[in-house]
Amino acid sequence: MAQPEVKTESVGTVVVAGAANLAIAVAKLVAGMISGSAAMLSEAVHSVADTTTEVLLYLALRRGARPADARHPFGYGKESYVWAFLAAVFTFVAGAGFAVTHGVTTILVHEHSGDYLVSYVVLAVSFAIESVSLARAVRQVRAESRRWRTTPRRFLRLTSDTTVKAVFLEDSAALIGLLLAAVGVALSQLTGDELWDGVASILIGLLLLVVATVLARNNISLLVGRSVPERLRREIADELTRLPAVRRLDTLLTMQLGPADILVAAKVDFDDEASGATIEAAADEAERRLTARYRQIRYVFLDPTRTPPGVTRPRADPDA
Repeated sequence: MAQPEVKTESVGTVVVAGAANLAIAVAKLVAGMISGSAAMLSEAVHSVADTTTEVLLYLALRRGARPADARHPFGYGKESYVWAFLAAVFTFVAGAGFAVTHGVTTILVHEHSGDYLVSYVVLAVSFAIESVSLARAVRQVRAESRRWRTTPRRFLRLTSDTTVKAVFLEDSAALIGLLLAAVGVALSQLTGDELWDGVASILIGLLLLVVATVLARNNISLLVGRSVPERLRREIADELTRLPAVRRLDTLLTMQLGPADILVAAKVDFDDEASGATIEAAADEAERRLTARYRQIRYVFLDPTRTPPGVTRPRADPDA
């Protein structure tokens, strides 16, 4: 059976986002040190956290795509969720922690040194670069949602491709963070009160906290062993009940083994007259149908289940 491959589009999205965040992080750091703005320094740490996240997501894509071996017969797909979870934790600890702490310190100290102009220039350039990175992520989300015949919002909520989800959320949060920083810096300049700069820094930290929490919960769910979305599960069940000699589908279990790997296991009640050869043919046909229709389905296991004596079960209705 063919082994999973690294999704080229996802790798490209992560690389573009990582390069953009690295360039922006350096610019923000210089601007923050020159201007003394807490919001700018928080944004610099925000970009550093995002850059580190992209590195971890790149590792997730590469290591999760390794082929199966004797010790890991189902492959390494779940390892990608481990690295993605670590990326979310880093965003929580480094990004959100620094932004909130530095914002509180700025409010208490009320100290600002340097020129505001450099902050505005860096914020404007950063917004343009982040927009390019987000545009690529949006294109991938739209393409994937069309392929799955669903809406982009639903795709983002249910997808097992944590890399594209992380890049989309982080780039969106980055643009919002830039706007918050701009407002904080502008209000501080207009009022002469660094309270607004500190408040902006705290809000950026809370924004990072929300993103990190969403991504962490999603990856924990996938690590534990999440099933496929309900609509896909129903479609798999329909395919199985349409198999020749199938009377009833007793149990259907599915699991996301990785961003591009799905396991399907089912207890199937065949006709009592079905021979061993018929059951074997049905199992082969099930794998052929499912893997042809859904390229993410990697493993299909059918367990023939005998109807208990005295129990009459209706034949499966493929149109139900």
